[in-house]
Parts: sequence; structure tokens; C-alpha cells
Amino acid sequence: MWCFWLLASLPFALMGPQAVAQSAPKVALVNGVELHYIEKGSGTPVIFVHGGLEDYRAWADQVEAFSKRYHAVAYSRRYNFPNARTAFADDYSAIADAEDLAALITKLGLAPAHVVGYSYGAYAALFLAQRHPELVRSLVLSEPPVLRLLPGIAGGEPLLTEFMSMVWQPTAEGFRVSEEAGVRAAVNGFGDIGYSGTDQKMTFSSLPPEVRGFILENAPEWKALTGSKDAFPSLPAADIKRIKTPTLLMGGAQSLALAHAIDGLLVRTLPHARRVVIAKATHDMWSEHPKECRDAAISFLRKH
Repeated sequence: MWCFWLLASLPFALMGPQAVAQSAPKVALVNGVELHYIEKGSGTPVIFVHGGLEDYRAWADQVEAFSKRYHAVAYSRRYNFPNARTAFADDYSAIADAEDLAALITKLGLAPAHVVGYSYGAYAALFLAQRHPELVRSLVLSEPPVLRLLPGIAGGEPLLTEFMSMVWQPTAEGFRVSEEAGVRAAVNGFGDIGYSGTDQKMTFSSLPPEVRGFILENAPEWKALTGSKDAFPSLPAADIKRIKTPTLLMGGAQSLALAHAIDGLLVRTLPHARRVVIAKATHDMWSEHPKECRDAAISFLRKH
């Protein structure tokens, strides 16, 4: 249908230096695809799931920090760097990512694991807990895009309409031309709806060359999603209510209203959830305030 958090996770990758991994990744073959991953530390597993236009490198600093207490693992979802390019499945979605993650957890013997998901990765993590609760010890979710909840939220429909017309439709049209055209339309569209949280408008051309390169390395994921029959499958409130996994919802105070609306409904619907809002942060909270996000996550994980 549409793609908000795929795109909104973009600025997490804009913080170039912290997206560089310090060690060569390993690779696991699951469900017919490659999933590259890095790991460090010992003890209870913590798995990091990146957002759109990213890969395992976005979590490199957090893997290092969490490894002092946990067995920290970050991986690249299918279609993301440096996984081998494969034919796009016409049903690719967060459900496919959830099934890949379930297979990875099982193959590496990590169950039950704490799962820290960001943006579209948080959406996949939520599906993982719904479909494979035995694999998940707890969830830390940073603004998952459960977009089909919006029509049932007061004021949600106009937010969805704005996103569709200004971001998703131009992005889909761009990807029909080229990967760069699709990414350019995505970044510019988010700039148009005020993603940065400031008066300074975000555009693709204004990004540093190394950041544009990093993003384009992960463009195949978005290309796959724009060609999917259902990039954002439904997760009804009735199913969300059945998720018993302890959950921390983490939001940015300056995130778009779309994110706040969905998080507000999730915290009221998930049986064992609480929410923390990172002051002065946008959706890109893990890059803007890495220590504050880490401290909040670890404080939560230590209780579960």
C-alpha cells in the first residue's frame, strides 16, 4: 500500500560515521536468501532489526555497547546490503522479514531473544512476536509502521492521505524509472512533509555524497516493496491484543504526527506495553540520542 517508515528510517543512515561496521559480517542462508550479520558478546541474545534504506552497519555502535552485557546481533534484512541480490518476491512485506528473522533466530540458537526493532524493522519484530511468540523474550520497538491502524484513529486518515500523495506515490513512480529516482523522490517527499522537525527542508541533493551512496546500496529493499502486492499487511487490533510479549515503545518527541498516532494506539492495545518518548528527537532517535535510547532499552531489558 504505502511506505512511511521505510522512508522515515532513512535519516538513521544519514549519520554516516556510526553506520560503519568494525568487523566483517557472517552470513546465514535462510528461506532461500542471504542474511549477513555481526555479533559480539555473550549471555542473553539481543537482536537488532534495522529500518528501511539501512543494513546491519547502522547498529554497529550499539552492538559494541550492548555486547558488554549481552550477546548482541545485528543483521541485514533481505534485499539490503550486502546480501546477494535475488529476484523480488511479489508478496514481500514485514511478514516475510518476520519469517526470515524467525529462521535466523532458530538457526543461530538464539531463542528466546530480546528484539530491538527500528521503523520497518520494528514492524517486522511485531509480526515476529505475533506469529512466533516462543522466540521472543521482549520487544523494544521504535515507531513501527502499522499504517492500517490509522483509519481507526481520530485524525489518522488525513495524515495517511498526505503521506500517500506527497511521499509514497511519487516514490513508487520514481522506482519505475530507476533506483536513484525512487530514493530521490522518497527523501524529497519526506522533506516536504517536515520530517526533519525543523525549518530546514531535507532533500536528496543536500545529503553528503557518502550518505547518498549508503542509501542507494539499500535501495533494492524499497524497490521490492513498491512492487509488492501488500508492503504493509494488516495487523488488526484484535491480534495485537493477543501479543503477550513485554514491550517498550520508543518514540521521538519531534516525530511526525503519524508516528505518535500509531504509537498511542499500540500502547493502549498491547497488554504488556509501556512507552518512552525521547525529548528533542525525531524518528531518527537512535542516531540523534544513541546513549539515551540505549539506556532506556537496557533498563527495560534488565527487567525481562
